Amino acid sequence: MPIYFRNAPVAVPFMYDSVGNHWTQARTERQNGYPYYHYLQTEEGAGRIEIRGSLYTLSEGEGILIAPSLPHSYTKISDSWITMFATFTGTLASGIPSLVQNRPVILIDRERGRQIQEIIFSAVSMHEQPLPDIQALSLSCYSLLLKLGDPASAGKLLENPLYLQYIAPVVKEIETHYYSELTADSLSRMVYVSPQYLSRLFRRFLGCSVYEYLTMYRINRAKELLVSDPDRKIQDIAQAVGFTHSSHFISMFRKATGITPLDFRKMY
Repeated sequence: MPIYFRNAPVAVPFMYDSVGNHWTQARTERQNGYPYYHYLQTEEGAGRIEIRGSLYTLSEGEGILIAPSLPHSYTKISDSWITMFATFTGTLASGIPSLVQNRPVILIDRERGRQIQEIIFSAVSMHEQPLPDIQALSLSCYSLLLKLGDPASAGKLLENPLYLQYIAPVVKEIETHYYSELTADSLSRMVYVSPQYLSRLFRRFLGCSVYEYLTMYRINRAKELLVSDPDRKIQDIAQAVGFTHSSHFISMFRKATGITPLDFRKMY
């Protein structure tokens, strides 16, 4: 059951931080989540994943992508559970949320799972070479990320009347005015439903609440500013992405990423 970890500094846009297959999966519990985007797929058997109270079952050929720092646990529900997996990093890792439509959880069906399996198996084979081709691995990683963010899945959302009526306008408002004083209440009033109902719809279609989506979008915009404008003060960045107080921004950033904004900037 091979597993390979990145053993050199990241110098390419996208790279596997770890990748493996034929893994006899043991029970795993991560109260603080994983520091990188993490993909898990069943090869044989079945397993169950719990993410913030929601349960997902992965049968053979099915997979799940979990966003960084999202608390989760998983365990087998068959006699044995064999999995493959990949985690992602890179100099452009801050762009991964856009590739996956800012969704904290993405379920992968068997059809896409077959395509992803080929990519992961190929990546494992490349790691088995004495001198792995870093550029080829980077392209492999990018290809896998594109499969996870398959535009076809976004297209299916756009065909759903509930998504079109309630989710799409709110997402557009967040992406356009994230720096403003937006709240779950104000966003729900915009589409004439209760905050509770809107959050249920967000969880159904995007795997998170309205508040979680707004917060993660702001954090992702903050990451871009932290890297692109290294001399800008943390408190200025906090205000630029919609946080009134820098202390709240730092707290939410640490909760989402596991590190402070300053430490994130130092990484780059």
